[in-house]
Amino acid sequence: MSSFIVEGGHRLQGTITPAGAKNEALQVLCATLLTEEETVIDNLPDILDVNNLISLLETMGVKVSRQGRCCSFRADHIDTAYLQSADFLSRCNRLRGSVMLIGPLLARLGNVTYSKPGGDKIGRRRLDTHFQGLTQLGATFKYQSTTQAYTFTAPSMGLKGTYMLLDEASVTGTANIIMAAVLANGTTTIYNAACEPYVQQLCRMLNNMGAKINGVGSNLLTIEGVERLHGTKHTLLPDMIEIGSFIGMAAITGSELTIKNVSYPNLGIIPDTFKRLGIGLQLRGDDIFIPRQDHYEIESFLDGSILHLSDAPWPGLTPDLLSVMLVVATQARGSVLIHQKMFESRLFFVDKLIDMGAQIILCDPHRAVVIGHDHSTRLRHNNMTSPDIRAGIAMLIAAMSADGVSRIDHIDQIDRGYERIEQRLNALGAHIIREEE
Repeated sequence: MSSFIVEGGHRLQGTITPAGAKNEALQVLCATLLTEEETVIDNLPDILDVNNLISLLETMGVKVSRQGRCCSFRADHIDTAYLQSADFLSRCNRLRGSVMLIGPLLARLGNVTYSKPGGDKIGRRRLDTHFQGLTQLGATFKYQSTTQAYTFTAPSMGLKGTYMLLDEASVTGTANIIMAAVLANGTTTIYNAACEPYVQQLCRMLNNMGAKINGVGSNLLTIEGVERLHGTKHTLLPDMIEIGSFIGMAAITGSELTIKNVSYPNLGIIPDTFKRLGIGLQLRGDDIFIPRQDHYEIESFLDGSILHLSDAPWPGLTPDLLSVMLVVATQARGSVLIHQKMFESRLFFVDKLIDMGAQIILCDPHRAVVIGHDHSTRLRHNNMTSPDIRAGIAMLIAAMSADGVSRIDHIDQIDRGYERIEQRLNALGAHIIREEE
């Protein structure tokens, strides 16, 4: 288990470029299974979750060639025997993003056996939307109690297009259903589809491969099934969660920072939400400039009541940045209610922030009130353990602003979503040491 030793109180200075988007990468990597031809993906981040999925694809028989951030895939021969092995199920169990292998494999092979995926420990993350969507396309599934795995089987004539209204706008569920539907017979209509930029990117990639998807960017998708897809080249967007994390780091440490090539139109309300916390970020071309601020003040609602930030499906605020915003608010002037609606255990890390001197009232598993210090009192150093990616980066941000030296254990969670984070931040003036065990 690796750890970060973080000396707080150092300002950042300079320019940083976000890596490619983790959540988009996991979707489009699974989509490479939909064709026998070569597919090239550029701007891939060098992070654990992406590398583990690429390794899994290789073990499945996909030919992979990687040069820096660019990687080519050719799934002209899939090892169907390996897909029935205990090793395949074990690997899937350790990687949440592997759930999106179901749709492509079902469409391509007609059947797939899959175990319950792993990932962040942030409460129950149900797969009902995935299963319901695939069964509406005609697939059947059964649970094998001996192996604790699900077996999905398509009809002998293949999956069949249909109309479906999703019970929730699940990002991975939408992606899974889209990838199954593009090779189904007939037309599939998906209402209440997730419409995040990364789902839009998946749709654009598939259309470039010969799919026929209409309504991209909306919550109503119409997919006309095709017989086959061909290869393409696709470039990932920058990671909006990294961008938001860097904004938070600059604000809480009173730093001046430029974030390069952010694809600003695809950030949605993220920049405006940070502005509501008092952070004076500026758009310069496609770069975000955060000036040094010794103080930043949280807005109130127009009637004078306390600001309330909550997550919601796109174009609402992504839940992956609420932990960062919560930490940033601890050193703001004013108060804010953070409401994490979509996951039930993501706020439990705040007890570590309270130990550091933050004024936070955890109302219940979903809501926390943060009363900002306005930098009048610095957070104290602390020893912490990262429970998931987003709590881990929030702990790192807190440690960077704290008085003294903090320790964060289990940082492989952070490595799952942030590329060489300590090296990149140290180049800007941070003092972070990786300690390997």
